[in-house]
This record gives sequence, structure tokens and C-alpha cells, in this order.
Amino acid sequence: MEDNKLIAEFDGWKLSSDGITYMNPQDKDDCWITEEMKYHTSWDWLMPVVERIKDIEYTRRGYDDEMDKIDNVLTCDLRIENLYKAVVEFIKLYNEK
Repeated sequence: MEDNKLIAEFDGWKLSSDGITYMNPQDKDDCWITEEMKYHTSWDWLMPVVERIKDIEYTRRGYDDEMDKIDNVLTCDLRIENLYKAVVEFIKLYNEK
């Protein structure tokens, strides 16, 4: 579930002092351990991350290919596992730059 951890951190969740629980920045009572996070299975969890990615000025930052992958899944594929993979690839590149 390393990829869920990667997405959670991109999404603004903060790792608590216990080192295994993430806290929602919007609601401090909303806590999840990485294994229970649902980015890989829930559209409700993943789509807000996609929206956040879409808000990034990706063209000027060189993310065109990664955005094309996300857009392709959203328009042609619509399988959550493929969107999840595209989001993870984007975040990895984003974190490198």
C-alpha cells in the first residue's frame, strides 16, 4: 500500500506520531491506517485527487504525458485500477520535480 501512502501525502493527509495512521487535514477525527485507505478501490477517494491534479498547471511544468494518461483513462477506459496507476505515475513525477 505504498502507493496509497504516496497519494495520501499528495492529498494533504498527515502521518501521525504513531507512524502508521494518517489524519485528514479537513477533519482531525478522520484517521486511517494506510492499509485501510481506499484510493485504489473507491472513486469517492480517488476523484478528488484527480481534481487536485487537474488544478496543477501541468503544461508549463512538463506533465503533459502523465495528464494524457489520466485523461485517456477518464474518457476511454474508466477502470479504477488504471486511473489509480496513472495518478500514482503523475504523483511520482510531480514529487521528482
